[in-house]
Amino acid sequence: MTPENRSAYWKANLNLLTTLLIIWFVVSYGFGILLVDVLNTIQIGGYKLGFWFAQQGSIYTFLILIFVYAVRMGQLDRKFDVHED
Repeated sequence: MTPENRSAYWKANLNLLTTLLIIWFVVSYGFGILLVDVLNTIQIGGYKLGFWFAQQGSIYTFLILIFVYAVRMGQLDRKFDVHED
């Protein structure tokens, strides 16, 4: 792998990580703590939405982000020809 490709691969990896961590932060901290009062005006299945995000939403979001990360890293690995297949 050339130094330019290595640098591009690392930059793409960091961009992906940054994006996913920002999404997780917004969902867990923003929706679960900062916007909880606003979201509590909405009810889904008998539960206030702010409470749901604080208790379950951030966990579900984290699990989804793990799968997104795995798929996107697989695509990046193939793009930069560093896959293990």
